[in-house]
Amino acid sequence: MARRAATTVIGEDFSFVSPVVKYLLFFFSMLFWGISMVMVGVGVYARLMKHAEAAMGCLAVDPALLLIAAGVLMFLITFCGCIGSLRENICLLQAFSICLTLVFLLQLSAGIVGFIFSDKARGKVSEVIDNAIVHYRDDLDLQNLIDFGQRQFNCCGGISYKDWSQNIYFNCSSENPSRERCSVPYSCCLYSEDEAVVNTMCGYDMQTLDYVEAGEFIHTNGCIDKLVNWLHSNLFLLGGVALGLAIPQVT
Repeated sequence: MARRAATTVIGEDFSFVSPVVKYLLFFFSMLFWGISMVMVGVGVYARLMKHAEAAMGCLAVDPALLLIAAGVLMFLITFCGCIGSLRENICLLQAFSICLTLVFLLQLSAGIVGFIFSDKARGKVSEVIDNAIVHYRDDLDLQNLIDFGQRQFNCCGGISYKDWSQNIYFNCSSENPSRERCSVPYSCCLYSEDEAVVNTMCGYDMQTLDYVEAGEFIHTNGCIDKLVNWLHSNLFLLGGVALGLAIPQVT
């Protein structure tokens, strides 16, 4: 009877975790844990290095805050996976699984909502881009991000290059004393492949020209349409990537 009872207890409590699965989960969790700490560190450093006035003026479009938020979220999730897999802690592994499931559901929900309410999503993107244009000179990180996006997508402004008049430095009103009045950032300009030195003044006075004339020197189409067209042309690729990320999260 004692042996039967012992067998029953052992059978109920015993669980086997494959060492391969255990250490693979630990390795990848540790890898992303390290990446998350680097993201948080870079975000905090970038945030602290900004002037107080500029930092408070564009909280909604601050890349440093986005980096910190993503890093903290990744840190908490990978902590559960790293420690839970190493110590075979069921509670931490369950928390890790729940977090990944929630992330997957948020990914899926964002895709569905963006597809169904495409007009509203487009309006929200326009609002964010307009806000970023207004604070272009207030935040160096934001400035570099906008310049990178405009060069990558060969675009300028939100809807058109005229949107840069929303910025106080590029505003085209006669009361604007700025030397950059009626200009656009240099990232809007057309470049030849053999051009070794970037002319940062190439966008001066471009807003005074019409679309045809300005099109000889800068990109006149806005970034919103370019971004939407890119998403449509890469829809299957993005779906494949999303599916690839979803499989390990669900399993």
